[in-house]
Amino acid sequence: MAEAILIKPGSKVKLKDYDPASTEGVKDKAEGLAQLERDRLEMNDLQERLYAENKRALLVILQAMDTGGKDGTVKSVLSGINPTGVEINSFKAPSEEERDHDFIWRIHARAPRRGNIGIFNRSHYEDVLVARVHSLAPAKEIEKRYDVINRFEENLAATGTTVLKFFLHISREEQKRRLEERLADEAKIWKFDPNDLKERALWDEYQAAYELALSRCSTRTAPWYVVPADRKWYRNVVVARTIVDTLRKLDPRPAPASFDPSTITII
Repeated sequence: MAEAILIKPGSKVKLKDYDPASTEGVKDKAEGLAQLERDRLEMNDLQERLYAENKRALLVILQAMDTGGKDGTVKSVLSGINPTGVEINSFKAPSEEERDHDFIWRIHARAPRRGNIGIFNRSHYEDVLVARVHSLAPAKEIEKRYDVINRFEENLAATGTTVLKFFLHISREEQKRRLEERLADEAKIWKFDPNDLKERALWDEYQAAYELALSRCSTRTAPWYVVPADRKWYRNVVVARTIVDTLRKLDPRPAPASFDPSTITII
């Protein structure tokens, strides 16, 4: 069975210890895709129950290096899910208004409503990743943000939102291949940004920033998972399986009818 790699609270993460090309737990791609289809069907049922219950929410946070597959994960894993109960947010550079508030302000406003699954494509973690690599804030300020993030996620959990965080782990070689693929394909070239090459040159700095974020912010209430992501199909299988397992544990149950159905006659 394919499983995401749970980062235990207090662990000191070294990404070189995790193989981004791993397909552990799955015999081959065909088996993986069959499992993904079963999980999507079950996820649809569980999401409808969560929506009908309307008491709790699930927040899925996706972080990755450029080309890591955040968009592809959303598209594949949530295929067939009723969009009524799903909220997807993608966080770009903050606006002027957002910069006039604390860094969590714009994030909290987009936390999923009760009954919904929320997806963050990038998130508040950019403020300890990009901000650290590019020195966009004083080092002392960035250092404080890890505790702020942990308290924010703890508050979400305490008020009914289960938080799942996935780091889609790709290799530098796979990133190179995907960037070259974008350049060579007219249908994908719109995804290519020359600035991605500048960020790629900072690969080691980003890896170190991710290691620190995973180490400091994987908690009991909001754990981080590392997902081997060089194989897109395996990445999708692992993320879907973890979401389904989490929803199963939540076991959402719609409230019973407030009336006696046997007394209703439809003419």
